[in-house]
Amino acid sequence: MRLSAMGDVAMTVPVLRAFAAQYPDVKLTVVSRPFFKPFFDGIPNIDFFAFDEKVRHKGFFGLLRLHADLKERHIDAFADLHNVLRSKIVRSLFRLSGKKVAAVDKGRAEKKALTRAENKIFEPVTSMFERHQRVFEQLGFPIDLSHPEFPAPQPLDQQIRDIAGAKDGKWIGVAPFAQYDAKVYPQDLMQQVIDSLAQNPGYKIFLFGGKSEIPVLDAFAEGKSNVVNMAGKIKFQQELQLISNLDAMLSMDSGNAHIAAMLGVKVLTLWGATHPYTGFSPFNQPLENAITSDRNQYPKLPTSVYGNKKVEGYENAMRTIAPGMVVEKIDLLLARS
Repeated sequence: MRLSAMGDVAMTVPVLRAFAAQYPDVKLTVVSRPFFKPFFDGIPNIDFFAFDEKVRHKGFFGLLRLHADLKERHIDAFADLHNVLRSKIVRSLFRLSGKKVAAVDKGRAEKKALTRAENKIFEPVTSMFERHQRVFEQLGFPIDLSHPEFPAPQPLDQQIRDIAGAKDGKWIGVAPFAQYDAKVYPQDLMQQVIDSLAQNPGYKIFLFGGKSEIPVLDAFAEGKSNVVNMAGKIKFQQELQLISNLDAMLSMDSGNAHIAAMLGVKVLTLWGATHPYTGFSPFNQPLENAITSDRNQYPKLPTSVYGNKKVEGYENAMRTIAPGMVVEKIDLLLARS
């Protein structure tokens, strides 16, 4: 069970894909929001169960119904990958009915030590992928993530082909937004990155974002034939198709980084108030693929796990990441592919 957020749900996919490969005789039922179902399409032995937040599974009695619905599927063990009030209630119901249960340890103490301003312990904490591994190990299913397998690029439907055109060079995705401003690379610097990448005729750049971000993305793409704003033009499942065909993704510390990583795409991430040491670095990406703000100038970094805490004087931390460095890193990633 993992209900939200998008990036966190995406981070379960590599672990569940490895589980399905290593335990082909075990059926997995994934409980999550309906929107995330496409994440799990194509993984053998996975049955998706849609959590109906607004009607059937709303409130405490809804969680009782959720437990009853899941019991009908003859569940033997319950893996709580969320560990919030809702999942704790369902977990407790399974425990009371005699089933094996285990829950993810989010490592709050470690993360607090990493993000506090004073007496900071600047060391990497256990990644979320390892934390998920431990949950299944507690249930009797150790998982090896050392040799991950990824799905082949998905066929593009006609609507995407009409927008994207034929692939005759390198395709780069750019996801320049995040939930919190402290994790978003400044717009003027991102414009410089996109302008520089667009000068390479062998590159095609696809911009990803929500409908409210379309004006900014249009501005990024203006006047450049090899830069395409995809926001509002295709459905979520089609976005996954396109992302699976990218050669590289440039993303903030956000859900798009984890979506690209779960599909086996090389990901370059930019970090502001947060840091890859918090355990949220995208799956199977080397630390060198994460460009962080300069801690010599901003020694309190990281200031939070999620980027939701504003620290006075740290508003411009991401300006220490030079656009030229970002472009150079992307060129290097693509040269290796």
